[in-house]
Amino acid sequence: MNKHTTIRSFIVFSLFLFLSSSILFAHRDYSAQQVIDNVYERPTPEDQKAELIMTLENSRGDQRVREIQQYIKDDGEETKKIMFFTAPADVRNTSFMSFSNDNEKEDSQWIYLPALKKVKRIASGKSSDYFMGSDFTYDDMGERLPSEDTHTIIGEETINGVHCIKVESIPIEKDDMYGKTITWVSDAYWMGLKKDFYDQDGALLKTLTVTDYENIEGYWMITSLKMENVQKDHITLMELNNFVLNSGIKDSDFSVRTMTKGIR
Repeated sequence: MNKHTTIRSFIVFSLFLFLSSSILFAHRDYSAQQVIDNVYERPTPEDQKAELIMTLENSRGDQRVREIQQYIKDDGEETKKIMFFTAPADVRNTSFMSFSNDNEKEDSQWIYLPALKKVKRIASGKSSDYFMGSDFTYDDMGERLPSEDTHTIIGEETINGVHCIKVESIPIEKDDMYGKTITWVSDAYWMGLKKDFYDQDGALLKTLTVTDYENIEGYWMITSLKMENVQKDHITLMELNNFVLNSGIKDSDFSVRTMTKGIR
């Protein structure tokens, strides 16, 4: 931002910013907090299962592909997720489970590594570690509450013909792994179509892009996305197929025992 050497120029500049902002957002009736709340509260099925293909690509273009079966159950207050790696052989039978509560900032997470024959709880201090060689941290694999950040609308843009509101979110906790994020939110679907993650030094760390989505049984579901770590020159692609919604997945299926045995 330019610095002004006189009080008059500062007032004129501030007035210009105020008028520009008023014109830009005059037709919007919602605040930044409402935009983020609408994304968080977008209708979702009570439960869902899907096949997930996760592709890891390094700077040389070498790829490693993981096949995963994913189950999610949401009772309105708590979201439970369990993922079973089914291929290739070196990760088969590995499983990951996450519980995200609407009233708690920290998720409860566990991972089962068959080579150790032991379920390990992910300590809160490990939430910034990367999940199974991907560009998603354990913290990214859970849900982030809107109340964990302060939100500001910083502009509007169109992504692939879809109007989006740009929201800057700054963590309230100073020791958060991210310095800030910027999310492009579609106000037609209340879905974040792109998100930039910045590190604590203010440098762009990675970008999450939703590359495809569709309406399945009345719910807007993400079917393809890409996370690119620009500092490591590494990419994670995720494709979700064969959704089955509201099939009555039992609450008891989300347990440490299930992680070692699978859902039957």
